[in-house]
Amino acid sequence: MADTHSITGASIAQVLTHWAQQQPEHALLFAPETEQNLTYGQMAVEAEHFMGWLQEHGISSSGHVGIFMHNGRQTTTVFLATMAAGRVVTPLNLLAPVDQLAWVLDHSDIEVLFYAPENKQSLFAALKKTQRAFELVELDPDAESGPFMRSARIPLPQINTDRPALLMYTSGTTGTPKGVLLTHRNLLHAAKSISEWHQLSPEDIVLSSLPIYHINGQVISTITPFFSGGSIVAPHHFSVSTWWKTAIQYKCTWINMVPTIIAYLINAAKSGANKPDLAQLKHIRFGRSASAPLPPEHHREFEALFGMPVIEAMGMTETGSIVFCNPHDDRRRFGSPGLPCGVQAKIVDDHGQILPDLVSGEICLKGENVLHAYYKGEAETQKAFDADGWMKTGDLGMRDADGFYFITGRLKELIIKGGENIAPREIDEVLLKHPAVLDAASVGIPDSNYGQEIMACIILKEGQPCSESEMRQFCIDNLGKFRTPKIILFMDDLPRGPSGKVQRLKLLDLAEAKQ
Repeated sequence: MADTHSITGASIAQVLTHWAQQQPEHALLFAPETEQNLTYGQMAVEAEHFMGWLQEHGISSSGHVGIFMHNGRQTTTVFLATMAAGRVVTPLNLLAPVDQLAWVLDHSDIEVLFYAPENKQSLFAALKKTQRAFELVELDPDAESGPFMRSARIPLPQINTDRPALLMYTSGTTGTPKGVLLTHRNLLHAAKSISEWHQLSPEDIVLSSLPIYHINGQVISTITPFFSGGSIVAPHHFSVSTWWKTAIQYKCTWINMVPTIIAYLINAAKSGANKPDLAQLKHIRFGRSASAPLPPEHHREFEALFGMPVIEAMGMTETGSIVFCNPHDDRRRFGSPGLPCGVQAKIVDDHGQILPDLVSGEICLKGENVLHAYYKGEAETQKAFDADGWMKTGDLGMRDADGFYFITGRLKELIIKGGENIAPREIDEVLLKHPAVLDAASVGIPDSNYGQEIMACIILKEGQPCSESEMRQFCIDNLGKFRTPKIILFMDDLPRGPSGKVQRLKLLDLAEAKQ
């Protein structure tokens, strides 16, 4: 376990300074595609040059800096250097539809945006719909040096721990993203809690392909190893054919996954492809799975195939990616995200009263990692917290007699596909733009690879036929492949409650009957 006592309660800048002094030649990041590495000493120097660049370009002392790039050396540099310089980093979702991306660009108040050349098409389409002007900087995520290295070095500032550090957008049930504003205190409390839970030290090396625009990729995969003085191996994206080779090459001690990755690794091993020699995996202490529920059968199968424990956990953007985590001993429970990690948790009824064990209710949370407010979202903030400061998650769950939590449902109707949150209304609104569509509603359905997939139920206008293939192509053109429904059903009616609201859970029953 790393000695992080001197940086407890500090800022990102103080953590960087600490490790740059203690271990300047130790690798912070390995970029496998280019075989580059970034040391803590280099990161400290580049952060000071970045500080100079921000001042030269007139970025305000608390300004917002956007990132629209895949994993890479420069992506990690800009991500950490922005916060170390006292600014607010705003990673943007590369999979976001154009209209949503434009909305976030306006709402986030970014003063400069770093983007990768390969993302230019979707970015510039969104820029045509924006109302604000800001500086654009094209940057190769894999470049060994960024443009800011030509700027003067300016010492990093002293930063109050309650100063905002990260603005992350998450899908809401309405389809309009919410800006989650997290402070240095929020992020480092989360990182400290995870480091202690998993007993991480500078000797630990994590393999994680999760993107930096996802809270898991930001906090679990990047800030936590950074806090504990460890190393990160961050491929551009997940590849089933190179995953184990990379883990072996860099002698990774833990691997960070989502259930989708686990499903693909299981399928590949069972088919005879990419089944590693288990003796070569002995240096991996554990795998970690979060961002969506891990099916117990996949949990057991993965451990049997690869000979390592998987620690299931659960996080939220609003809590810096930690809520629950299973222990590293025989107490861990399949099908449970575990015990409270770094937070207080309780289960309440509709009136806010604490419920007894094994009774399902809403999960509420409190802790130093929990956000204080949504960005420019006073109404959303008031709705999210009760009078005593507990955050109402919108998730339904129960606790057993040993303190383990189980998720039993969602008050929210978000679809979680491969760890990505998708609001059903996002899909509905696009479907309703088709000239043949009278009404539409989408819902998440179980999927062995992604955790959930998307099913769309559509009512066509009378006399305006539309084939499934035509509708699918319309979705691909307007939503992108990732958000295109896997199943499209044409129906005569949609189930609705007394208020006229579509009852999405009943869509599953109707779909099953129709199939």
